[in-house]
Order: sequence, then structure tokens, then C-alpha cells
Amino acid sequence: MKPIKVGLLGIGTVGGGTYTVLKRNQEEITRRAGRGIVVTMIADRDLDRANSFADSGVVVTGNAQDVIANPEIDIVVELIGGTTIAKDLVLAAIAQGKHVVTANKALLANHGTEIFSAARGKGVMVAFEAAVAGGIPIIKALREGLTANRIEWVAGIINGTANFILSEMREKSLPFAPVLEQAQKLGYAEADPTYDIEGVDAAHKITLMSAIAFGVPVQFDKVYMEGITKLTQEDISYAEELGYRIKLLGITRRVEKGIELRVHPALIPANRLIANVEGVMNAVMVKGDAVGATLYYGAGAGAEPTASAVIADLVDVARVQTADPANRVPMLSFQPDALTDTPILPMEEVETACYLRLQVIDKPGSLAEISRVLADFNISISAVIQKEVTSEGGPVNVIMLTHKNPEKDMNAAIARIETLSIVTGRVTRIRIEELEG
Repeated sequence: MKPIKVGLLGIGTVGGGTYTVLKRNQEEITRRAGRGIVVTMIADRDLDRANSFADSGVVVTGNAQDVIANPEIDIVVELIGGTTIAKDLVLAAIAQGKHVVTANKALLANHGTEIFSAARGKGVMVAFEAAVAGGIPIIKALREGLTANRIEWVAGIINGTANFILSEMREKSLPFAPVLEQAQKLGYAEADPTYDIEGVDAAHKITLMSAIAFGVPVQFDKVYMEGITKLTQEDISYAEELGYRIKLLGITRRVEKGIELRVHPALIPANRLIANVEGVMNAVMVKGDAVGATLYYGAGAGAEPTASAVIADLVDVARVQTADPANRVPMLSFQPDALTDTPILPMEEVETACYLRLQVIDKPGSLAEISRVLADFNISISAVIQKEVTSEGGPVNVIMLTHKNPEKDMNAAIARIETLSIVTGRVTRIRIEELEG
């Protein structure tokens, strides 16, 4: 059987890793796919870099449209990133009847509904395992391995940069700014790290996982995002004392009123496996009604780990490209006509337990006054810790852990507490996720 011909758009870190791994493991991949998979065209603005990878017979071009227009190309691999040019190229490839493999989570989170619809109309596949959690096969697990389950929730450490920063802050008792600078020097964080540290990257990924887990359209515009820039080493230490680790989590959960879709820092019990994922590693927990809680761990970025996911998609496409489109695994797990309009809940309606840190003037009755405010909003306290007074008559840190309550009630309670004369400064609130299996 003749080999599948692949056109590679972009040969940066992931593109280079894809070309290298595909070449190195060609024999093994062919045995699995049932036919060869070969890159026959590479498009990249850096022609010198592209030519440094290309073997004899591989066409190198600076124009991505050359790849799309070539009738011999079966699969287009989009690895250029962004949501403008990449969108145009992906839609053009689909219009030409070519399958698409992409690692572009921002593209799919923002434009996935349009892209998947176009692909269904042309009877082609859009595969995107590499778009979420690098080399961890979480998309395949959600879409195929757990297909017997009613998924209850998905929670993941899905941004390695943020996880590295939080790990270093905890292990070395350092504040945020110097650790971010270190991450940039090591190449873990971009010069503009906004997407990583403000939760945008994680939001792209949890949006895609939510669509697959619950059979709803891709709805990035409805995800709640909160980053790690306001976290202090002080709170990380206090959490440790209480038996928790702070992680940036992407969370999507099915509840009675709809679906939660959110990214924010969270305290996780230190005895949970996911709480012990350190450095740039990623991990995703999935709770199914039949299987219980499952954990998927591995490298969330990097040339060859991400290439592993790209090539797995290439093999999948190679295996089924001649199959009737109606008999393929649906791109979002559920059949297109079976997607539901289950609402994504606004954050105000989400219920979570919370960690609160307040700076309180140390005098009799202070804690009782704060407790009355919480009681007014039906917020119950599960634990209170008062730290040592640093100066006579000065403020003292008070840590409170609450039981679950609606976000809107906690917001209102915090706003009132901050008006009390005994409270100095702003109240720090970090949500708690038990992630019980």
C-alpha cells in the first residue's frame, strides 16, 4: 500500500521533533499504521532551518499554500500556532479534502466549532491530541478509553510554566517575580508570559476537554480564568502547613444546573497524587461513574513529547482515512447531532470551599465579628488558624477554611469583611478542590 504523504506547516520546536521522531521510528510506525507515513513537503519561513531537516526528495517552501494546493498531500500538519493565519490554512486544507492534524489549542478553543463543522462537511478528520497536555494521550482517553463512562469531572495541571513557578516558590521559599525570571531564563516561560501565568493557555485546554467529556460545543468565551500572579510564597507556606499544595488547575465538572468551566489556583490535599506533580510536568484527573478517578501524567510540552502526540494522530488518520466518515470516532467524542446545549455556569453560581487569609487587628472580638459576617451569608467555617503577632497592636494573619458555598455569597462576604475597621488590606481567597476519587 502506498505511503500516506504529509505536509508539515512549521518546523519549529514541535515540527522539528515530529520530523525527527517520524524518521527515527519509521519502521515501528509503519507496522502500527499498516502503511508508511512520510513527510514529503515542509513549509516554513525559515528556509535554512527547514532545509536542515529535510531529506532528499522532501520539498521545502516558504509558502504554506503550496502544501495545501498539492494534490498528493493527504494530511496537513499545522504547527505554526496563532489563530489568524493558522485558521485560514486549516480551513483551506479542509476545503481541499485534506485531513488536518494540529497542536494548536488556541485555534480550536476559539474556532473549533467552525473548524469541526467544516471538516464534517468535507468528510475529513481534524485530530488534535497534541493540543492538550503535550505527550499525555488525554484526548484519546476521554474520547475512546472512557467512552463507557458518564464523566463527572476533569481537573488538570495543564500548564508546565505555571506549575514550575509554583513548585519553585514552594520548594525554595521564593516570591513570584524572581521565579518567573528564572523560568524565562530556562526557556520555560516566554518573554511575554501572559498566556501561561494568567491561565489563558490552561483555559484553552480545559475548554477542549470539557467539550469532549460532556458532549457540548467548544465555548472558550465562557471559561472563568484566574492566574497565579497574585499568589504569595506566604500563602503557599500556609497551605503546606494545613496539608495542602497550591496548583493552577483547569477544572470542568458536571453539576445539576449545568457545567462548570474554570481555571484558577486551588488548594489540593497534599496526599493526592496530582498535588505532587512538580516542575514542568502535567497531569490530568478524570472521574467517571464506572471507572472512578483516573490519573494521566507526563510531559506537557517539549519537542519529542508533543511530537509523540502529533504522530499518534497521524497513525489514527492513516488507519481510518478510507473508512466511511460516519463510522469514525467523532472528533468531539459524541456524534455531532448528539451534542447538547447544557449551559456553562457563570462563576458566581459555582460552589467551592475556600481558603481565606485576612490581616486582622489583634484585639478581643475580632474573630467573632468576622464570623458573624460569614454567618450572614450562610458560610460555615471548617478551621481557623491565627498566626503569631509580629508587633504589639499590629495586624495578625488569620487563616480560615470554609465549607462549600456559592461563589456569589463568598464574593459578597469578602466585600463586607474588607469594610470592617479591624481588617487591614485585602482578603486573599484561594479555592479548595478535594478531588476525591
